Amino acid sequence: MIRVDGRLNDECRSVRITPGYLRYAEGSALIEMGNTVVLCAVTMEPHVPSFLRGAGQGWVTAEYAMLPRSTVRRTARALERGEERGRTYEIQRLIGRSLRAVTDLHGIGERTFLVDCDVIQADGGTRTAAITGGYVALYQASLNLVRQDILDSIPLTAGLAAISVGVVDGEYLLDLCYEEDYRAQVDFNVAMTDRHEYVEVQGAAEQNPYGKAVMEALLALAEKGFTRLFQVQKSAIAGL
Repeated sequence: MIRVDGRLNDECRSVRITPGYLRYAEGSALIEMGNTVVLCAVTMEPHVPSFLRGAGQGWVTAEYAMLPRSTVRRTARALERGEERGRTYEIQRLIGRSLRAVTDLHGIGERTFLVDCDVIQADGGTRTAAITGGYVALYQASLNLVRQDILDSIPLTAGLAAISVGVVDGEYLLDLCYEEDYRAQVDFNVAMTDRHEYVEVQGAAEQNPYGKAVMEALLALAEKGFTRLFQVQKSAIAGL
C-alpha cells in the first residue's frame, strides 16, 4: 500500500513539540504531527471541584476545541452546534482521564490543573496529539510551580503519549492522517506510559467485527510509535 504521504505502514508522521509556546500560561506546548497542529496550555487554579473539597487532593481536567478553520471547510464551534456535551465532551474526558492517570493528585494539594487543547489545524489524530502535547505542557507547569515553591516536587509519575492505529484497505497503519482515518475499517486510539503500561485503549469496528489477533497486531504497532513519541517528549522536556 502507498500511503497518501508516502510513509511506511509502521512509520509515524513527523513530530515536533515546542514547549513554552505561550508567555502567560503556567505551562504550554505546541505539538505538530504531520499536518495536525494542537496548542496545549495549562492553568493552575487554587481550588478543586466540590466533590473533592477537604479530600486533600487535586484534580486534572481538560477542555478541547477545534478552531473553525482548522479544517478544509469551516467547522462550527461546539456551542454553535449544540455539542458541548457530545463528541467534544467525550474527547475532553479522554484527555483528562489520561493525564490524571500519570499525576499524583495528592502531590498537587487542593489545586486544579486545567489543560486547554485547541486544534489549530486538523489532519487526523487530534485527540492523541492533544494528550501527547498536553503531557509536556503539564510537565512544564509542574516544573514552574516547583521553581516558585508552590509544589514540593513534580507530581508526574510516568511519561504519557497517545497515538492512533487502524486497518485501512486490509493494511495495518500507524498514526492515521485524516484521509486514512475516515476510510478505516478498524480504528484505535491508544494512550500509554513510558513504562509500557496502557492508560486507555479506544477501539471500534467501522464495518465488520474484528478478532483478538487484529487487536493484538494493532497494539503492537502502536508501541512502535510510542518509541518515537517518547523520544521527542524527552527532548522537549530536557530543554526546559
